[in-house]
Amino acid sequence: MSPLNDPPIPLDPDPQSVKQARVWVTEAMHRLDRDDLADAAELGISELVTNAILHATPPIAARVRGTRLHPRVEVLDHSPLPPAVNEDMAQEAHLLTTFGRGLGIIALYSVTWGAQVSASGKAVWFEPTADPLLDGDAPPGLLHFEEGHDDQPVNRGGPTVTITLHAMPAQVFAAFRGWYLELRRELRLLSLVHGDDYPVARELTALYDRLDQERRMSTGVDKLDRAIRDGDERVDLVYDVPSTAPVTMERMSDLLDRADDWCREQRLLSLAATPQQRELWHWYLGEFVRQGRGEDPRPWPGSYQIDPRT
Repeated sequence: MSPLNDPPIPLDPDPQSVKQARVWVTEAMHRLDRDDLADAAELGISELVTNAILHATPPIAARVRGTRLHPRVEVLDHSPLPPAVNEDMAQEAHLLTTFGRGLGIIALYSVTWGAQVSASGKAVWFEPTADPLLDGDAPPGLLHFEEGHDDQPVNRGGPTVTITLHAMPAQVFAAFRGWYLELRRELRLLSLVHGDDYPVARELTALYDRLDQERRMSTGVDKLDRAIRDGDERVDLVYDVPSTAPVTMERMSDLLDRADDWCREQRLLSLAATPQQRELWHWYLGEFVRQGRGEDPRPWPGSYQIDPRT
């Protein structure tokens, strides 16, 4: 099985996990046909896992994301505190010191590296390089904090359109949203670091931002969150959304198809959508498009049981 379909591997907060992670990441690079990156990946993940064991909050996990051309190694934990780096570690003379040593070594053995922090935890990541930078300047880390909708200004006004979603499969949508948020995070990082190489990542990232803005201008969207939280199987929804939303949703459906095809072609090292998730976004986004043209709502035609991954 390719690492593209591998879930994160759990790691115990124990020194033995460092060895486990080293073996795992070496095998992952081999399966990607990137043996040239194995040494840097092995060294880097050793430092990240050690840091997580010493300073982070379990549970801890590791995974490979990015693409085959630009694989990215990540260590995840549940601490919302960003990693601390000792800037002196970019200098070779300081590599044998202890405090802050891990991230300094990662910087020297990376094309790029950084961390993404949310309220539920963080992912510290690096893209290993075949040519360590021991005699040059190490790349600076990229720190990104995820922001919630409640932190953003609301600017309602202007023409709207009413969208009715009959028999929305609440729990199926919750599973889809987990996949969507992971894909969104992945493409945002690719856009930030390698936007010229992956135009679909750049396009989707810009569209995500537009979608966020339109969501904040909409009414009725909180009802779905309550249904998911309450464990409801299905819910009827009525949204008032900006008149531009149907066009945004049509574009989003097209780009999600392209991004998911990337996954299936093993160009993007993250999980491809299940057939049910693909069916869901075609129906969900398609309802915005259809009703934006004045057509009548159609209820969800699929199952209410979450299809397992194969």
